Amino acid sequence: MSEKVKVVTLGCEKNTVDSEIMSGLIHQRGFSLVQEPEEATVIIVNTCGFIDAAKEESVNTILEMAELKQSAKLKALIVSGCLTQRYKQQLMDEMPEIDGIVGTGDFHNITSIVDEALRGKKPALVGNPVFNYEAALPRLMSTPRYTAYVKIAEGCDNACTFCSIPIMRGQFRSRSIESIVAEVQQLASQGVREISLIAQDSTNYGTDLYDTFMLPTLMNRVSEVPGIEWVRLHYAYPGFFTDELIETMATNSKICNYIDMPLQHSEDTILKRMRRPGRQRDARELVAKIRARIPGVALRTSIIVGFPGETDEDFDRLCDFVREMKFDRLGVFTYSQEEDTPASRLPNQVPDEVKEWRANTLMEIQRGIANEQNGKRIGEELDVLIERYDGRSDVYVGRTQYDAPDVDGEVFVTKCRSGIGELQKVRITHSYEYDLSGEGIA
Repeated sequence: MSEKVKVVTLGCEKNTVDSEIMSGLIHQRGFSLVQEPEEATVIIVNTCGFIDAAKEESVNTILEMAELKQSAKLKALIVSGCLTQRYKQQLMDEMPEIDGIVGTGDFHNITSIVDEALRGKKPALVGNPVFNYEAALPRLMSTPRYTAYVKIAEGCDNACTFCSIPIMRGQFRSRSIESIVAEVQQLASQGVREISLIAQDSTNYGTDLYDTFMLPTLMNRVSEVPGIEWVRLHYAYPGFFTDELIETMATNSKICNYIDMPLQHSEDTILKRMRRPGRQRDARELVAKIRARIPGVALRTSIIVGFPGETDEDFDRLCDFVREMKFDRLGVFTYSQEEDTPASRLPNQVPDEVKEWRANTLMEIQRGIANEQNGKRIGEELDVLIERYDGRSDVYVGRTQYDAPDVDGEVFVTKCRSGIGELQKVRITHSYEYDLSGEGIA
């Protein structure tokens, strides 16, 4: 009997890509992929181990899936991803429910891990996190047919003091332009129209392979692939955001006017302790340069509150910075004291209740800013990628180029003339805190 496999994905978009490749390998092996865990004879949980909350979610999900050994058909529970890369021995010692483990550098061997687990062994394949997949590997999409994430590099060399990514994903490694373009061509042939380029540090792309910053060249090459309408950039490290990249985004109509650039903080003392590039003045100058050359650009950033030593005065100035910069999108995270990172050993750790209060305060500030920024779109005619139909409201729902999948706002469209996965020109008539609405234009 063919095994039935369910892949459960936790964490970031990079994990999504890894899961899609594992699903492709499982399918190629001749196993069936199922949607519901209760139907599965094998479950693979692809974990996240970035911060405490993600680790807790991963452990809880593993335990939840393990219960199906008693109530359903489950024969083997495999755990992959960042949590296994970092805590292999602890997981094997403390969670006997796990039947096999595979790390971030070895997930392309998933089928052999499954085979061994089904034979009653307890395989644990966790080596150095150095694997860099190429386009030749099979991949089964889990995103809607018209949009896909493409990983352009793996790992990170920046050594921010709060971050455990280098521990779990290794040093920065770019894929070749040829490999990335070949994958995009393959995706486009399947109907993908939007490509989101992802890496832990996308702006550093190519420096290890080509000895220079190659992201502008890559983005132009990807945009030339027939069928691709939008090319979106995620996780742009501010220290490597070159003038050439700004010019490329300003002049290539297929590149979304959307930049996801985590700044993490505004205050120089905090940025220095974080080992982040530049200082507040550099961030201000870069944002001003981007906005001047790319009018209407949507800027998303992320901020960490409660970093060790962050004072009330530091936080007050951070709030002023956010009010002044008026980022279109903002994610706020409370600092997580990750073991084996330099920041975990810093003095003056901030109490959890203070972190939470600061996060909530900053998000309340951003709520007003987002509402104000959205209001500026009223009267504009925007291309909207239609994603679904809401029968209860009798409207279609989609996104503009200024909104990334799953994390940003939506547009509610009446008089829509386009199908799911197609672009519809929409005149914006109303704005809300995070969403827009409008009418389709012929």
